[in-house]
Amino acid sequence: MTVFLALLTSLPTGNSTLRMRVWRALRNTGCAVLRDGVYVLPVDAPQAPALVEAESAVKAAGGFAMSAELNLKTSAQLEHVRGLFDRSSDYGALVERIGAAKRGLPRLGKRRADTLVQRLHRSFEEVTAIDFYPGEARSQASAAMSVLEAEAQRLHAVNEPHAVRRKTRRLDPATFRNRTWATRKDLWVDRLACVWLIRRFIDRHAKFVWIDRPGDRPRGALGFDYDGARFTHVESRVTYEVLVGSFGLGHDHALVALGDAVHFLDVGGIPVADARGLETILKGIKGRARSDDETALEAGKIFDHFYSAYAQKRAG
Repeated sequence: MTVFLALLTSLPTGNSTLRMRVWRALRNTGCAVLRDGVYVLPVDAPQAPALVEAESAVKAAGGFAMSAELNLKTSAQLEHVRGLFDRSSDYGALVERIGAAKRGLPRLGKRRADTLVQRLHRSFEEVTAIDFYPGEARSQASAAMSVLEAEAQRLHAVNEPHAVRRKTRRLDPATFRNRTWATRKDLWVDRLACVWLIRRFIDRHAKFVWIDRPGDRPRGALGFDYDGARFTHVESRVTYEVLVGSFGLGHDHALVALGDAVHFLDVGGIPVADARGLETILKGIKGRARSDDETALEAGKIFDHFYSAYAQKRAG
């Protein structure tokens, strides 16, 4: 048995203002129309109290209104009512808008692109707020939204390296110990992951310097994640993935899984379930850290946790 909250109404015919006000209030709840004047919501929906408020407003204006629980006992009844809440068309329209936005991003400046992405994100949240029975359509819209956000970030990231075409040679970690490593200031996901990877798996005693531009690299330092660096994007791989391959770490499934999340956040592509959680945590760290050194240190702790979780998942 599934319970819904039903509101039965009969509005005064001469009060168009009331009709419009009640209609807008009910529409915003995401309720379904069972028949003329009969509105339903899942009884546990956050918007359910709005039906009671609408009932009071109709009665105060001299109309008839009554709320009651609607108990559905058969699968056919449940399937019919749940079908009234189908948001597939809403998500479909949103995905089309997202696709058009993605195609137009290269023509927009950063400010306009950010505004457009934020507007579409709000639209997505508005639909999900009234999607009481989410399904594949919601997953597809979420994936499209993630791709759009990653593409906007990639297009308007300052000084992001351009991918090069070359073979990745296997390197001996023993010849890369106790070295100084250099990368661009204002660390973000790919560079933060690289710092963690280098410290934990390649050069445990590594020293790092953060530079404004490639020409500032100290003599003898190993550059990474900028144009012309020893280690940078190669074809479709981000710098973290290049380091994993270069130092023969690809057999470690936890490192590869972490690389999938880093790749998605850095350049987009196939959405990764854990990526948004990682992004949120890293943004929180950057917002509080007073320097790139502190950001790298705190982010390293998070990558440790993600790595451990991926390793345990693989073992289980």
